[in-house]
Amino acid sequence: MRRWPLYLLILAALGGGAWWFVGPGTFAVADQPAWRTVKVDRGDVVASVNATGTINPISTVVVGSQVSGQVLEILADFNTQVQAGQILARLDPTQVKARLDGARADLANVRAGRQVQEAQIEQSRADIARAEAARLDAVAKLAQVQAQLADAERILARQNDLGTRGFAAQAAIDTARATAEAQRAARDSARAQIASAEASKQSIEAGLRVAQATLGTFDAQIMQREAVVRQIEVDLANTEIKSPVVGTVVQRQVELGQTVAASLQTPTLFLVAQDLSSMEIYANVDEADVGRVRTGQPVTFSVNAYPNREFRGEVKLVRLGSQTIQNVVIYTAVISFQNQRRELLPGMTATLRIISDRRDNVVRVPNSALRWRPAGTAAEAPQPQQSANPFGPPQIGRGWGGGQQQGGGRQMNEFVESLKTELGLDANQREQVEAIVAAARPQFAGLTDPSLDRNQRLERVRQIRADMARRIETILTEAQRPTFADIRARYDGGRGGAGGQPGRVFVVGEDGKPQAVAIRLGATDGSTTEVVSGAIEPGREVIIGGGPPAAAQSAPQRGFRMF
Repeated sequence: MRRWPLYLLILAALGGGAWWFVGPGTFAVADQPAWRTVKVDRGDVVASVNATGTINPISTVVVGSQVSGQVLEILADFNTQVQAGQILARLDPTQVKARLDGARADLANVRAGRQVQEAQIEQSRADIARAEAARLDAVAKLAQVQAQLADAERILARQNDLGTRGFAAQAAIDTARATAEAQRAARDSARAQIASAEASKQSIEAGLRVAQATLGTFDAQIMQREAVVRQIEVDLANTEIKSPVVGTVVQRQVELGQTVAASLQTPTLFLVAQDLSSMEIYANVDEADVGRVRTGQPVTFSVNAYPNREFRGEVKLVRLGSQTIQNVVIYTAVISFQNQRRELLPGMTATLRIISDRRDNVVRVPNSALRWRPAGTAAEAPQPQQSANPFGPPQIGRGWGGGQQQGGGRQMNEFVESLKTELGLDANQREQVEAIVAAARPQFAGLTDPSLDRNQRLERVRQIRADMARRIETILTEAQRPTFADIRARYDGGRGGAGGQPGRVFVVGEDGKPQAVAIRLGATDGSTTEVVSGAIEPGREVIIGGGPPAAAQSAPQRGFRMF
C-alpha cells in the first residue's frame, strides 16, 4: 500500500509528457467552431467577359506593282514613316522607255500621214477652184459665141432677103451662111467645155470627200496611238512604287535585284499601316458571352511585352458574322484604343477584360458561400446565366417558356408586378399590360419547336421582346417612360427578374446548425456576387465550409507527433 504515491507520481509524469508531446491544440478541438465562415461586406462588383485577340492597325494598305521589272532601288524599309505619294521603290524602266519611244514614233508617223492628207485636201480644193474657173470661162465664151451667132444669123437673113430681090450676090450670101455655121459650132464647143469643166469639178469634189474621210481615219489612228503612249507613260510612272497613304511600313516583301512579275496578279511589295497611333483589337468572344458585350463598354487588356502594365480601350462593335472553331461558335468584337506612344505593335496577342456590368458600393457575398451546401442537402438546379425576363440579353434555356415553364412564368409575373407597382399604372393600363404579356406567353412557348435552330430562336426572342417593349411604351405617359427604361435596365445585364436571380446561403443558427437564407443575386465578378435583396446585411457571417477555420488548421504544433 505504500507504493500508491509512487504510482500517482508516475501517472502524473506520463500525463505531463503526453501534454508536451501531443500538444495542447489536440485537446482544444472540441472548443473550436464547427464551420468556417466569412463576413458579408459592401463593395464594388465588376462583371466582365474575358477574351483574347490580336492587335491590328485600323487600316492596312497593300502596296503592289502594276508592271513587271527588276527592282532597281529600294527607298523604304521596315518601320519607315512614309507620306502619301512618297516613292518606296523603283523598277528598271529601260524596257518601258523603249516601248514608249516606239509608241511615240508610231504616233509621229500617223500625224505626218495626216498632214500629207491635209495637203492633198487643200490641193483638191484648189483643183475644184480651177475647174470652177474653167467652167465660168466656158460659160462666158458660150455667151460670146451665142451673141456672135445671133449677129451672124441676122446677117444671113438680110443677105437671103436681098438675094431674093436680086440686090445681093451669091458669094455674100454664102459667106454669111458660113459665118453663121461657124458660130453654131463655136457655141456647141463652148457648151462641151462647160460640161467638161462641171464633170472635172465633180470628180475633184468626190476626191476631196474621199480625202476628208481618210483624214478621219488618220484622226482615229492618232487617238489610238496617243492612248498607247499614255498607257506606256502610266507604266513608266508605275515603275516608281509610291505609298498611297500616310503611315508606317510594317512589311517589306521585296529585295534589291528581285524581278517582279505582274502578268497574272499584282504582287505585294509593301504593307503600310495607316496611323499606328489609333489601333484595334479583333477579340474572339464565345457565343455564351457575346450577349453581354455592347458597343461603348470599357475594356482593359494586357500584352506579353508589358506584363506589368494595363491598357484601356473601348468596344467599337460586335461583328454579326460568326465562325466555328472546334465546334465553338465565335464572334469578333472590335476594340479600339489609342496608341500615342506606339508601344503596342501589330500582331501582338492581347488578353482582354471587357467590363460588361458594374455595381458600386453594393452588398456582396463570396461565391464559395453560394456553392456550399450542408451534407445531405440536394443541390439546386443551376440557374441560367441570364434571366428569363423579356428585355434582358437573349438566352435560350430554362425559363423561356413564358408561363409554360415554372421559372419563366415566375420571372414574368415578377416583372409584371414590378411594372404595376413602380410605374403606378391605372386600371386601364394594368389591363393592357396583362393583355400584352398574355399575348406574348404563347410566343415564348413556341420557342420549344424542335425545328428551330439556336439562331432562329435568338432572332425570334429579340422580335418578341422588341414588340412587347414597343407596345408597353405606347400605353405609358411621358412621365412613366423614364421609369420603364430604368426597369428594363435593371432587368438587363444578369440581374434577372424584378429581384435578380434566386440564390441561397447558409448562416449558423441559434442551435449551432446551418440555417438557409434565400436571397436574390445580381452581377458577379467570378469571386463575389451582388446581393440584390434578402435577409443578409454587411457584417453578417455566412458559411463557406465545414471544420475549424483555416488559421487554426494551419497552426504550428509543438512536440513530437506520431501521425
